[in-house]
Amino acid sequence: MSKRQISVSFEFFPPKTAEMEAQLWTAIRKLEPLRPEFVSVTYGAGGSTRDRTHATVKRIVEETQLKPAAHLTCVGAPCEEIDSVARDYWTAGVRHIVALRGDPEEGARYAAHAQGYQSTPEMIAGMRAVAPFEISVSAYPERHPDSPSLEWDAELLKRKIAAGATRAITQFVFDAAIIARFRDAMRAAGTTVPIVPGLMPTTNFKGVQRMAARCGASIPVSLARRYEGLENDSEGRKRVATSVLTEQVVVLSKLGFDKFHFYTLNQADLTYEVCTMLGLTSVENAV
Repeated sequence: MSKRQISVSFEFFPPKTAEMEAQLWTAIRKLEPLRPEFVSVTYGAGGSTRDRTHATVKRIVEETQLKPAAHLTCVGAPCEEIDSVARDYWTAGVRHIVALRGDPEEGARYAAHAQGYQSTPEMIAGMRAVAPFEISVSAYPERHPDSPSLEWDAELLKRKIAAGATRAITQFVFDAAIIARFRDAMRAAGTTVPIVPGLMPTTNFKGVQRMAARCGASIPVSLARRYEGLENDSEGRKRVATSVLTEQVVVLSKLGFDKFHFYTLNQADLTYEVCTMLGLTSVENAV
């Protein structure tokens, strides 16, 4: 694959401890020279990491050349609080929001806050009223666990775009054909915003299986077989994970995708290795 054909973005989560913060910033510093289109910082379930997310985003603004995208969620907060956070981000120089419904605390069922935004499209419209943010949203090529159908998910995405979303980032999917069919269906329905595949490293395959079960992502039998017998072979798992991630980008590129969002899990090595193998460098990455 030649250079200057693809662009990338990276997702991080806010650290809980000093050790995890050091790990996060090691990852940020390693990936920064690749000059991603943007980097995003997540919220925990129920908005539980809100303060840490804000602190991480503001530090990225102050200490790096990266363009951060801050996650904002509907869950657990009134409109006034969410609007205030958005205004603070704009004042701090953040121009990109990832607008999400958000997940409730573990074991709880989602319910909109009584004084909060009742849906993601409603929150997007609220963010647009605060400032002219670039707004990314989530997309589900495989049915969201709380959704009644794939058609319902597609209609919700259309409403998000109508409210002002400028990009859709997919839940991680391991079958490129599923993502391509989803993109083609959304294009046929009249959407024009970029549909960006979300890519999950699989070094910790058991952990990925748990995440997939929670979010409704399928694990191909062929992928699971590649990890058989590697439970105690960390180097073997790294080799497989590198191959899997590289193959995903190559196949998706052939299907017409040119933007990719890496869920880094605050680990830089695999994402960095794959990006450089694909021709992205600090000088020649197209952003």
